[in-house]
Amino acid sequence: MGFITALTLLISLAAAQETGNHPEWPRWCGKAYQPQYPSFEPGGQTVEPAPLPDGPALNIQLKPRYSIYLESEKQADFIVNANLSRWHGQKWSRLTGPSPPPVVFTIKLVSSNDVLVSSRVNVGTAGTLFAFNLTRLRPRFEPYQVVLFGATPDGASNVTATSEVVFLPEKKTGSVTKLDNLHGGILFRSAATGGVFEPFLPIGYYASCDGFLCDRDYASKDSRGVYSYMDGLGLRYMYDLRGSYKNLSAVREQVSEIRDFDGLYSYWGADEPDGHQDPFDLLPQARDAIRQLDPYHPVSVTLNCQDFHFKEYTAGADFIMEDAYPVAINGTFSKWGTACNATYGDCGCDNCRGGVQDVSDRLDGLARHEQWLGLWPKTKAHNPQAFHGEGYWLRDPTDEEEVAMVALALHHGAKAIAAWLWPFSDSLGRVMGRFGAAVSRDPVRDLVVTARAVRVGAAGAHEAAVDAACWVGEGRVLVSVVNAGQDAIDGEVSVSLPEGVVVKSREAVVWGSGTWTLDHGRVRLSGQSGMATNIVLLGV
Repeated sequence: MGFITALTLLISLAAAQETGNHPEWPRWCGKAYQPQYPSFEPGGQTVEPAPLPDGPALNIQLKPRYSIYLESEKQADFIVNANLSRWHGQKWSRLTGPSPPPVVFTIKLVSSNDVLVSSRVNVGTAGTLFAFNLTRLRPRFEPYQVVLFGATPDGASNVTATSEVVFLPEKKTGSVTKLDNLHGGILFRSAATGGVFEPFLPIGYYASCDGFLCDRDYASKDSRGVYSYMDGLGLRYMYDLRGSYKNLSAVREQVSEIRDFDGLYSYWGADEPDGHQDPFDLLPQARDAIRQLDPYHPVSVTLNCQDFHFKEYTAGADFIMEDAYPVAINGTFSKWGTACNATYGDCGCDNCRGGVQDVSDRLDGLARHEQWLGLWPKTKAHNPQAFHGEGYWLRDPTDEEEVAMVALALHHGAKAIAAWLWPFSDSLGRVMGRFGAAVSRDPVRDLVVTARAVRVGAAGAHEAAVDAACWVGEGRVLVSVVNAGQDAIDGEVSVSLPEGVVVKSREAVVWGSGTWTLDHGRVRLSGQSGMATNIVLLGV
């Protein structure tokens, strides 16, 4: 009896640490999924805020251009957004009039009141850059707190915004990674780049290191030799902490060993904590432990759920990965014998329809969550499905589906790709290798990393199945079109580029067998097969 009581107590304590409703029942994404348990409201949804009672407000946001700066750098930039918002912000004179007054502002160090920037920004603009001098700061591991004070020219309205600047001592060994807070891309520096930051578009896969890259002791000397070998090959990798992030001693031990290798570009922190309903504070604690030892590399979280406590589960991450696995699922009825819907069931892809466009929907949903919550957008990554089984996924994705999922992720803002799971089929390995080589080299890489993906219209046959995007750079534009339907498109699709982008030439076909034509500045694509991806580089 005493043993049973103790066991019951342990189970109750474990359940109490989980999040959401009914933690005493088996759940995934907060929802019961076995037929002996009823459907209930899981909670944790991100909902659209109520509109501000007095109408739109001025939502001033402030962020440094990059997540970190180094002692060797002399100049940096702040990004200032001055958007109108229905949900967030502060009152502003004549905000909805034809010409609202600009924001006259200063950006100061909180600790000393020193002015870093003094300027003005127009209302209704976003992504405006303002340079400041880093030589006025002393490199240190503690972030500098900064505050923006703004007002109308006549002083009738005032606004404030806060942020922090991370200005670190120079790193003498190993790599350094920055995240771009303007466009979301990744910059990477190592001995292989000549000590210069360059755009980096990770396209790879997850592989367990057990018996492959490490033995049971991550800190073993044998494992260090393997990572040194990868450095010699120029391989870059995200270090896996997903199985140990709950153990801070293990986190500190592993980070101490891996932090100075050349190939390291980030840490894979919590994996599907929203699906497992893990306590909210675990990843923030792990990230704090990582930053104490290694502030030079970002930490990720992988979300599995469409929307379960998004704010809480991303709070401890520098960038967000999502792993919608939509291919060959039954999205309405599960292997457990239950329906799948917003309040019940687990069908392998949370609230998915069962097609490659679920990837687009998931990334759009993450961006919408951030907008509703008033958060600065974090860098996004996608973990495409490259497997089958477990009673959820009846087959592997086809080569065409794999490429389509990756391209759609890039269209909708992803800046890194890490397919799940190696080893995968030879066919998927070959096509992922070819596609990765096509898009992860300059100039395609630089456009995808350093510009923001712009969704563009694609008019013509089957246009509901067509998803198109472009990345605009200096003298070039990259255009990508995905036919997300299984049927070929017989007719022509006309791609509408952003205003002011005038196409002059076709430089290179990056991917696909469709036919591109240019006609008086218009871009047309024909000959799209089912589930086809076509990418072209154009001169402007």
